[in-house]
Amino acid sequence: MNSVTVSTLNQYVDQEVELKGWLYNRRGSGKLLFLQFRDGTGIVQVVVSKKEVAEEVFEAARRIGIESSITVRGKVSKDDRSPIGVEVHGSDLQVMQEVHDYPIQISEDVPNIDKLLDQRHLWVRSRVPRAILKVRSEVVQAIRDFYYERGFVLYDAPIITPASCEGVSTLFEVPYFEETAYLTQSGQLYGETGAMAFGKVVVFGPTFRAEKSKTRRHLTEFWMVEPEVAFLELDGIMDLAEQQIQYVVNRALERCKFELNELERDTSILEQVSKPFPRVHYEEAQKVLQKLKADFAESDDEELKKLSGDILKQGLGADLGAADETALGMHYKQCVCIHHYPREVKAFYMKPDETGKYALGVDVIAPEGVGEIVGGGQREDDLAALEAQIKKHNVPPESIDWYVDLRKYGSVPHGGFGMGVERCVQWITGCRHVRETIPFPRTINRTKP
Repeated sequence: MNSVTVSTLNQYVDQEVELKGWLYNRRGSGKLLFLQFRDGTGIVQVVVSKKEVAEEVFEAARRIGIESSITVRGKVSKDDRSPIGVEVHGSDLQVMQEVHDYPIQISEDVPNIDKLLDQRHLWVRSRVPRAILKVRSEVVQAIRDFYYERGFVLYDAPIITPASCEGVSTLFEVPYFEETAYLTQSGQLYGETGAMAFGKVVVFGPTFRAEKSKTRRHLTEFWMVEPEVAFLELDGIMDLAEQQIQYVVNRALERCKFELNELERDTSILEQVSKPFPRVHYEEAQKVLQKLKADFAESDDEELKKLSGDILKQGLGADLGAADETALGMHYKQCVCIHHYPREVKAFYMKPDETGKYALGVDVIAPEGVGEIVGGGQREDDLAALEAQIKKHNVPPESIDWYVDLRKYGSVPHGGFGMGVERCVQWITGCRHVRETIPFPRTINRTKP
């Protein structure tokens, strides 16, 4: 008898098979039971008839609770009603562990998210989180393939660092022997060292932000992919970001059709992702936002009216807020590159344009309320200018002297960006909160499990 997985059952139609896994759900009574069996690769219906199995087998199938671990044997049959095209007619069932007190109710109409997050170690077995995390896995693999195929060198950056990359207020301090170190906010500064050694590298790993944010877009621990390329300037940076996003979205659409269908995801906007994206100067974006603010204020839609009140809340000339990004996504109905932000709102390492007023940076805003998924730009490559910015931003010189060396020894124009994996997955899957896109989310109120 063939020992197989649910994902390969279509290869064994009309054959006897053995499956090992868990009882996901059950319905039926009397003389016919319908077991939803899962094994990690998928879910299949196993039909158990009292007429066709031993009495003790039928009794076991009727008795065991959700998530009991079992071995099922039976014949594979075609079934056009099945999501996977087949079902199994059971002939035998063996129980490895019988469970009767599983704490998650599959059929709960209005799920208690906090309770489910407390049980995240078990919740990941359910259909929706499994589908989201399968998409995440494909997104991560697509990112790796994209850069590998283009000759990038994977360049690992440290998680414990001596310096801030994005701002001291969002750092997690770590006691480090006789010193204070920090959990990394970004691998970018280290990626720049790799670009000077290899030409083009990609840093890919966990990053940490001590932001006291409760929005659906933020986590305190998340994964980021950060390419960094020598001799790459702003237009090329935007080209690379567009190419990567299109590649990743297309991979998810191609290889995660079943999961996206499970999530009831409307993929119409994803299917329209195509480079080049609209490229909009920050000042033009401000004009668009002013018009949207006025238009939304006059709308009969209460949600748009509320959004209107939050647009440009930080004022003209400030960095874009969540409402601004949401409104721009609604306006362009696709990914849009917002470039040339005011220099004052960007980090110390960002190179200014020829006017000195704007930074040669770009954010890619995704539609459907997700907001920024990419942030990056051209780095300051002039030694004197970088040292002046380090002083202006009160960055301790001793913590970043190694970074300054890059401008002393063979400096060249260079740049890159960072893309948060979780926000990208949030967009692709259409899930409401970014905490659903990582196996074990970390937020300001959650460190367990």
